[in-house]
Amino acid sequence: MAQATIIGSGPNGLAAAVTLARAGYRVRVLEGADTIGGGVRTRESTLPGFRHDLCSAVHPAALSSPFFQAFGLDRRIEWIRPDASYAHPLDDGRAAIAWRDIERTAADLGVDGSAWISRLRPLSSHIDGVVDFTGNQLLRIPHDPVTAARFAIRMLDQGTPLAARAFRTEEAAALISGVVAHANSPQPSLAGAAAGLLLAALGHAGGWPYPRGGAQRIADAMVADIEQHGGTIEAGTPVSDLGALDWGDPHQGDLLLLNTSPRLALTHPDVPAGYARALRSYRYGPGAAKVDFALDGPIPWTNADVAAAPTVHLGGTRAEVWASENAVAAGRVVERPYVLAVQPSVLDDSRAPAGKAVLWAYIHVPPGSDLDPTELITAQVERFAPGFRDLVLAHHAVPASSREAINPTEIGGDISGGVFDMRQALRRPVLSPSPWRTPMRGVYLASASTPPGPSVNGMAGWHAACTALRDAGEPATVTDLFG
Repeated sequence: MAQATIIGSGPNGLAAAVTLARAGYRVRVLEGADTIGGGVRTRESTLPGFRHDLCSAVHPAALSSPFFQAFGLDRRIEWIRPDASYAHPLDDGRAAIAWRDIERTAADLGVDGSAWISRLRPLSSHIDGVVDFTGNQLLRIPHDPVTAARFAIRMLDQGTPLAARAFRTEEAAALISGVVAHANSPQPSLAGAAAGLLLAALGHAGGWPYPRGGAQRIADAMVADIEQHGGTIEAGTPVSDLGALDWGDPHQGDLLLLNTSPRLALTHPDVPAGYARALRSYRYGPGAAKVDFALDGPIPWTNADVAAAPTVHLGGTRAEVWASENAVAAGRVVERPYVLAVQPSVLDDSRAPAGKAVLWAYIHVPPGSDLDPTELITAQVERFAPGFRDLVLAHHAVPASSREAINPTEIGGDISGGVFDMRQALRRPVLSPSPWRTPMRGVYLASASTPPGPSVNGMAGWHAACTALRDAGEPATVTDLFG
């Protein structure tokens, strides 16, 4: 039986491990941290009984992922599916809410309701076509070219200066700007628009779900399947030099998959010079500086509807959000930064003791910044929820400069696995119709630094494993592996 060694136990590494274990390989997953999960870990980082997600918290792309659909992730763990996908409060008690029901969202947006529907319903109602287009290498003919073309047109609408004229009200303009800003890129930009449109479309298709009990549940479900099929998981086993790793014999069909930064591939003794140059030129982007809060009770939002949305974008108007993101791209952080916040305990009472609450929040910062974001985030929450500061029982801050120690794939605190712009959407990390394959025999890349890029969907790991199986003359489909 051939052996497959996977380095990194994030969702992509575990997806690759699930795939290869089911295909008959003897799978071994090596994880440098003392806990399994990579970007989907949960722990009590503030006070006992307060469970915080270390990295990803809400998972819009998980249940629409072809891999996770085949795997049956929706049946393996309990998912919370909020009626409100995300909220964007403004000053004076106003707020815009992206309800899962697009008609309800449009009704709340008044004169911009029809503009919202015309831009997003053709995408949300054909979400499988959107996921197919965005969930693979772009150097291919999409299965649904009409939806892909519509998506591209909307990218131009939201990723160029045209975006400033797309909506007339502050509410609608802020609502779309907040979701586009997830991309951590200058605004407006085509790549940022692509990321935001996918998330916004998902918000009206399946919504923005998250697992009851925390993101760790995703990793736990995948580990159980790997072990059921004979695989093993080894935590506390860091790998920094492929030349010193015994991963088998590629000439006998053994495989090595890297759910890591592509930089680890540079340590392979047989890496060709040209490939090494390409990996060294791959660019990493701005970082994330995060704070977890243990709270004495629910956040007192001025607008009560904001409490219905686990995900909240705090940044004020579109102009403020754009200014914040453009400042980060220029190497600065503004006084009122864009904050991506998640309040999971509004619908999940397992995350905090009775009557208490947790808040997960981060801002974008220049690469490697050692800025402690606690006060900036606290002030922005207080802006839209006076009294928040008095609820804080404890907090735990992680500057961008410290994120790499928690998750080595986050170079300089970059949680996206590399700059997400149009160049690197195509060249991720190399320009190739199959960028998961390396020139080294038996070695494959399986992280967010390969298509489709960042998000908890398992697709990079699935693509890497399927590429390895095809190269071994053992192509497999989801039906072959999952029935």
